[in-house]
Amino acid sequence: MSKVYLAIDHNLNKRWAIKEIERRPRDKNNFIAVNSALQEADMIKQFDHSGIVRIVDIIDNGNVIYIIEDYIDGEPLSAKLESSGAQPQEKVIQWAIQICDTLEYLHTRKDPVIYRDMKPANIMLNSDGNIRLIDFGIAQKSSETGKKHPNKKKVNLGTKGYAPPEQIKGERQDARTDIYALGVTMYSLVTGQIPGRESYQVKPIRYWNPQLSSGLEAIIEKCMQLDPDKRYQSCAELMYALQHYDEYSIAYHARQKKKLNFFIAAVSAACFFLCLGILGVVMRNVTNSADYTQNILQAEKTTNEEEKIQFYSNAVNVDPYAMEAYLGMVEAFKDDAVFTTEESITFEKIINENLSGLRNQRGYGNLAFEIGKLYWYYYDYGKTEGGDNQVTRMKSSVQWFEDAVEYGGENSEFYHQAVVYRDIGRFNQDITLRVEEASDSGLYAPYWTNIQDLVEMVTNDTDESEIVELEVYKLAMFSMETYARKFKAEGVEQTAMNELYDLVKNEVENIQTTSDKTASLKQEIADRFDSAAAAIENAFREQVSAE
Repeated sequence: MSKVYLAIDHNLNKRWAIKEIERRPRDKNNFIAVNSALQEADMIKQFDHSGIVRIVDIIDNGNVIYIIEDYIDGEPLSAKLESSGAQPQEKVIQWAIQICDTLEYLHTRKDPVIYRDMKPANIMLNSDGNIRLIDFGIAQKSSETGKKHPNKKKVNLGTKGYAPPEQIKGERQDARTDIYALGVTMYSLVTGQIPGRESYQVKPIRYWNPQLSSGLEAIIEKCMQLDPDKRYQSCAELMYALQHYDEYSIAYHARQKKKLNFFIAAVSAACFFLCLGILGVVMRNVTNSADYTQNILQAEKTTNEEEKIQFYSNAVNVDPYAMEAYLGMVEAFKDDAVFTTEESITFEKIINENLSGLRNQRGYGNLAFEIGKLYWYYYDYGKTEGGDNQVTRMKSSVQWFEDAVEYGGENSEFYHQAVVYRDIGRFNQDITLRVEEASDSGLYAPYWTNIQDLVEMVTNDTDESEIVELEVYKLAMFSMETYARKFKAEGVEQTAMNELYDLVKNEVENIQTTSDKTASLKQEIADRFDSAAAAIENAFREQVSAE
């Protein structure tokens, strides 16, 4: 649909690629192609990342459009596959890490963008060895994927073999869609094989080359899970795995060796040393109990966070179904008031291995409740400078509060709080889509009640930390500012809103902050006082005028 020129800027001594697109008014296909090219250019020009081709200008002369963009001195990875076959795994891993960084930039924008066309042909390798993505023709904002457009036939875009099932079916897509396609892309690059286009069943990478890493094999297989919930949930998580793929291999071999040794020891003990085996079990339990206690004590004594987590992890290895070590880790992650993505990956790796067994243990409901609060108040994923990730934190915590409700029981002291947290999290998780579908009616009155309950719980708890108090008051102020009209429409009285507003404002003003972070958070809430008050007043202004 275009001609592409290599141009030289004589003033800057720099090369550019220029797409020339001719408008043909009577050609319907040309009209569609031109609009598609302009939409792609408009999207790309908003990006500023070294892994994405920059659009530096769009010149529309009426009959001809010129799109001026970076010239890439290199070749697509599909050309390297064709010329030399499977690529060295170390190179592929480094390429994939760069791609993860680029995709994470797209996925964590204010309005996340899903690339949707990851494959070797769309990955350019510069002469300096760096990777850049091209062709954003079918990229979409996450909120727009899976929508059915009236009076139009539904078109499911994507490259078969690389696109996951939810994309082929035209369902809602998110970061995990690109993670699947990146997994297939890595598969193609390290094996030289193009995955089956008609079936999602593929052989492991070491079927084609036994010398490949078992760790890399495990990572690729997780990326290519048909169920999005079983894939890596973010490119940050995938990037961490790729940076430590050797550890996955070591762990795999260690587990296999441990299983073999355990089997041999068990058979020998059962056949020849039954009595001695029973005694050994008793002694082992005594030793494990001592080891568990010793690791807990060491964790409580040390002031180094990494050492503290390691001691708690050692205790989990000794007794994976005791709650104390997990609870200790949760508290340790709060020490610096930030629960990082790397810490989340470490923690989830430890707890997920034992989760099915933990759910059968007494005290798991309380553990799930504390984990939920850890994500709700401290999780750092998706946070940008000057921005806030409160909704992301709430979404990440929902699954844990659901477990707290399910496994804690109605008689547990935290049950009501867990229900409130869960329902507020679900509201913020679903509200954007429900508004788009015009199915949000009836959601705001229960949400208001939950916000009131949460503020009351935090305000009445004299032992609650200042960061928890401030985060709750921030959520309450934000909710009144954003949904005042919705609350009014579903029966919330102005006096009730004013009372909550006054309570929150008074509590915020009286909090004595002890760190730069909480001081900044307090100021952020104070800056919203006027706009929240105005939102409440405006919501009821029409009613007052009518009276």
